Amino acid sequence: MSRHPSVKWAQTSDVLYLTVELPDAQDVKLKLEPEGKFYFSATAGAEKIPYEVDIDLFDKIDVNNSKASVGSRNICYLVKKAENKWWDRLLKQGGKSPVFLKVDWDKWVDEDEEQDNKPAASDMDFGDIDFSKLGMGGGEGLDSDAAGNDDADESDTEEEFVAEASASKEQDTKGAVSSDAKDAPDTKA
Repeated sequence: MSRHPSVKWAQTSDVLYLTVELPDAQDVKLKLEPEGKFYFSATAGAEKIPYEVDIDLFDKIDVNNSKASVGSRNICYLVKKAENKWWDRLLKQGGKSPVFLKVDWDKWVDEDEEQDNKPAASDMDFGDIDFSKLGMGGGEGLDSDAAGNDDADESDTEEEFVAEASASKEQDTKGAVSSDAKDAPDTKA
């Protein structure tokens, strides 16, 4: 009897990413059919344990433009969708998906994020900009006025405020009479 390897998946509007996590896979066989049939089989380990995945994908795929890459830790598939549209789910049948299928959060892109097509800050090329000369702090040789650093003034004001508040509180508690009934002394005999 075959076992199911862990399969991670993610999608964009035009591509489906399937990653079969099976270290040291041997005799890898893959069968893709245009109507969305995905079949994978391989053996792994010293005992040559058979593994198998046989699923019906949500929609049709382009078999000719799909690719596979067999690595030592996993097998990655880049499955081209027949139509450039987001799928509601991975599998054709609804309901709860099998336990061996998991979302690949490392590759996942939300539909609205893909449409934005805005490069992330880490992907931007800042060229030869010297950020220390832009007055953003962290630069050497900047005096506090040039950098817009008024920390000394703000901290004095904050300390004065705290001192005034605590002095005011002391005066209020010395002359205060409690009007709360539970704090009043018991006068009943």
